[in-house]
Amino acid sequence: QVQLVESGGGLVQAGGSLRLSCAASGNNFGINTMGWYRQAPGKQRELAATITRGGSTNYPDSVKGRFTISRDNAKNTVYLEMNSLKSEDTAVYYCNANVQWIGSCWGQGTQVTVSS
Repeated sequence: QVQLVESGGGLVQAGGSLRLSCAASGNNFGINTMGWYRQAPGKQRELAATITRGGSTNYPDSVKGRFTISRDNAKNTVYLEMNSLKSEDTAVYYCNANVQWIGSCWGQGTQVTVSS
């Protein structure tokens, strides 16, 4: 019922910036918390950032101060602004939406590669 389409990934040098976008379609009325998760090769998927419908955010220590998550409820879109990127940030980034009465929905993922 909810589809998530991600964009904005790519190759960037260490210290650079990227902005990821995730547009939701379908039953957007029921979308609550949204977030970004990332998975590097050979590693488990981990939290990058979450944001509630009201705008409260949460970040792990690994990205705190460098990443900023935001959302536009009118456009049904969530963003992830990534600054001061490090090689350790290289991963596939997945958009997530917690949908009322349905559960978690995931995007297809977008590759972010940070070169040294």
